[in-house]
Amino acid sequence: MKWNEILPHLTLLGQLGLSLATPVLLCLGGCYLAVTKLHAPLWVYLPGMILGLGASFMTAYKVYLSVTGKEKKPRRGENERSFNRHF
Repeated sequence: MKWNEILPHLTLLGQLGLSLATPVLLCLGGCYLAVTKLHAPLWVYLPGMILGLGASFMTAYKVYLSVTGKEKKPRRGENERSFNRHF
């Protein structure tokens, strides 16, 4: 195998791992700050974990769509409103 074929897949794997881990860690970090500094109850961690998982799955889905090329990009002029074109 050639390295120029392997490296794009390895970078994609690293990007996917970061896309899954970062939102969860940020939400849990925010929950930790809310519990320690604002004296919020401990049940705050549960919605934080759920929101973090949802954000990480959405980010991973967007990475998947961009890699596979299935993301629908609007064409220029399609559903575009301008000053003179209202309907």
